[in-house]
Amino acid sequence: MASKPRVKVPKKASVGEVITIKTLISHKMESGQRKGKDGKLVPRKIINKFTAEFNGQEVFSADMHGAVSANPYLEFTVKMSESGTFKFSWVDDDGSVYSTEKKITVS
Repeated sequence: MASKPRVKVPKKASVGEVITIKTLISHKMESGQRKGKDGKLVPRKIINKFTAEFNGQEVFSADMHGAVSANPYLEFTVKMSESGTFKFSWVDDDGSVYSTEKKITVS
């Protein structure tokens, strides 16, 4: 189970400004290569997809694979043209989706 995602987005920006967004989610990962006490492989459980949308339009996405860190950190930039809401989503191998939203005012 993942804890609450953490996202850092400026509260305000100017029209045309390029902002930096930082995301981190704490997640107990399983590589799928470790054996349990019963000698069987523990199923893989990783965050495999991240998406960032702004006002309903995708602005950044990443597919993650077996070598991803246990607590995936992503940083990316976006050029701002209007005020709105960012929606961030992380998808787990088991289909769980962890999401959070942040608003920004552009003037």
